[in-house]
Amino acid sequence: MSMEELRRRLAQVSDLGAAAGLLSWDQETHMPEEGARVRGLQMATLEGLAHELFTDARTAELLERAGDPSDETEAAILRVTRRDHAKATRLPTEFVEEAARARNEAHHAWLDARQNDHFATFAPHLEKMLDLARRQADLLGYEEHPYDALLDEYEPGMRASQVEPVFADLRGRTLPLLRRIVAAGNAADYGVLTRPFAPEAQKAFAWRVAGEAFGLKPEFARQDESAHPFQTNFSRDDLRITTRVEAYWPACLFGTWHETGHAMYERGVSERWERTPVSAGASLGVHESQSRMFENLLARSLPFWERYFPLLAEAAPEVTAGLDPQTLYRAVNRVNPSLIRVEADEVTYNFHVMLRFELELALLEGRLGVNELPEAWNAKMGEYLGLTPPDDARGVLQDIHWSAGLIGYFPTYTLGNLLSVQLLEAAKKDPAIAAGVERAEYGPLLAWLVENVHQHGRSLPPAELIERATGRPLTADPYVAYLHEKYEGIYGLKAGV
Repeated sequence: MSMEELRRRLAQVSDLGAAAGLLSWDQETHMPEEGARVRGLQMATLEGLAHELFTDARTAELLERAGDPSDETEAAILRVTRRDHAKATRLPTEFVEEAARARNEAHHAWLDARQNDHFATFAPHLEKMLDLARRQADLLGYEEHPYDALLDEYEPGMRASQVEPVFADLRGRTLPLLRRIVAAGNAADYGVLTRPFAPEAQKAFAWRVAGEAFGLKPEFARQDESAHPFQTNFSRDDLRITTRVEAYWPACLFGTWHETGHAMYERGVSERWERTPVSAGASLGVHESQSRMFENLLARSLPFWERYFPLLAEAAPEVTAGLDPQTLYRAVNRVNPSLIRVEADEVTYNFHVMLRFELELALLEGRLGVNELPEAWNAKMGEYLGLTPPDDARGVLQDIHWSAGLIGYFPTYTLGNLLSVQLLEAAKKDPAIAAGVERAEYGPLLAWLVENVHQHGRSLPPAELIERATGRPLTADPYVAYLHEKYEGIYGLKAGV
C-alpha cells in the first residue's frame, strides 16, 4: 500500500512539473511580452508546491516503508526517488521559489540585453544567478569543488576534476586538426548556405525530414519558434521542439534535427516509468549524445544528403540550383571558426564549450568578476578560435543558459559529442544497422537506441548505461578518430599529418 501511495504522490509531483513546464514553453513561444511578471509568479508557485509535496514528511515516511522490493520497476523508482529526495530536502522551499522568480527575471533581462547589445542590463541578474548557484552548491554539499554539486544535477556522478583532463586531451588532439583545416582553405562554395530559402519552407522541410528520417510525428509532437531552440515534453506522448529561422538556413534545419534527437529520446523512454522521476534521460550528456548523433553523425552525412537532396530541391530550388549531394555535403560540413556556438561545426564546437566551462569555474571561485566577463570571453575566443566578437550580443550574451541558472550544464554538450560516436559505432556492429545508416534508413538504428539507451530512462546511472550499451567506459578516442577521418577526407588532408 505504501508503494501505491508513493506512486500517486510522485505522479502529482510530476504533474505539477509538467504544468510549470507548459507555462515555460508558452512563455518562450506564444506569451505576450507583458505577461512576464505574473508568469514568473505562477511558475514559482507551481515549483514551490511540487517541492513541498516531494520533500514533506509523508514522502520520507513512504520511502522508508517501501523497503527494498524485489520488483525491478519498483526498485528502480525507489532508487532514483531516494537520490532525488535526499538532494531536494537540502533545498528549502523558500530557496526554490526565490530561484524560480530570479530565473524568470533574468530571462527577460537577458532577452533585452541581447537585443540591445547591452551587457550591463543582464549583469546584475547574472550576479544573482551566481549567488544562487553558490548557495545551492553549499546546500547540496560537495567534496572537492562547488561546481561538482551543480554538475551533478545534469551529469550524475561527474566532477570538474574529471571533466578538466578530458577537455585537455580533446583540445590537444583536435586543435592541430583545426589548424590544418584552416590552412587548407575552402572545401566548397559556402555561399549556398545563405541562398534564399523562405522561412516557412525551411521549417516545413526540416519538420518533414524529422518525421520521415527520424520518426518524429505530429501525433505526439509539434514544432514552434523561439529565441533559442529547445526541446521540452510533458509526457512521452506530448513532445515540443522549437527552432529559429535565419538567412543562414542550416541553423533552422540542423537546429530542428538536433532537438528531434532530444525528443526521440524522451519518446523512447518506457511507459513503465510514466509520471515518476525515472521518466527522463539518464543525464544531459547521454541526452546530448542523441541530439548530436541526429544532427551531425546522421544529418550531416553523405548518405543523408544523397537520400534527401531531391526533397530539398523540391522545397528550395534556389538553394540547390547547380548543386549535387556531394557538393552540398561538403558545404554543410564547412569548418570555420565562428562566433556562435549553436552554429559551430563539429571541429570547433567543443572549443565553445571549453570556454564556457573555464569561465564558469572562474566566476564561481571569484577569480573573475561579472563585470570582467565580456573581456574574458573575448580573450578566450581569441585564444581558441582566433576571433574577437564585435559586440556582446554575439559574444557573452548569446546563450540562454546563465539566465536560466543552468550553471554546470555546458560540459554535457561535449560529453554528448564523445558519446554520440561511441554509441553509433557500437550500434553499427550489427550489419543491418550499418547497412541502414549507409542508406540513410534509420529505423534499425532507432530501434537499437530505444533498446539500449532510451527505454531505461534514469533507471541506470550514466556510466553503467554507457558501459552496457558500448562495452566500455566513455572515451574520446572514437570521436577524435571520427573527426580526423571525416574532415581529412573532406579537405583532402593526409591522415595524421
